[in-house]
Amino acid sequence: CCRKLCAPFCPGTRPGLGSTGASKLPAPLVALLLGRFKASTVKECIRAVLKEKLADVQYVPEEIPQLTKSLSEIIKDRLKEQGFERYKMVVQVVIGEQRGEGVNMAARCFWDADTDSYAHDVFMNDSLFCVVAAFGCFYY
Repeated sequence: CCRKLCAPFCPGTRPGLGSTGASKLPAPLVALLLGRFKASTVKECIRAVLKEKLADVQYVPEEIPQLTKSLSEIIKDRLKEQGFERYKMVVQVVIGEQRGEGVNMAARCFWDADTDSYAHDVFMNDSLFCVVAAFGCFYY
């Protein structure tokens, strides 16, 4: 976030606000935070979309780019319906062929731990695996 604009509200930029400073924020900002990112709700939404859209899908390399884009747009639209108006949603979708091998994924983010969060879910069938991560960044 922009430190000049957010300085009065960001943890560590005002005396008395530590990592648990959300309860000491000004009343208007606390009201905005009531609609905060709920990882459990987001995970349920991701899981429902993946089950609905990938249940009978076979891995076809030529179709994967369009499928990943489509899934990310559908998930973003469903998350917007959940009432996270003050959040910028970033949805990452990775699809790979299921060959019985392992895969490791990681993500690093620079954000406000009091307001920003993420949720992820994994879907697998006999042909493919899909990993979705949804990041919610609060707009101040």
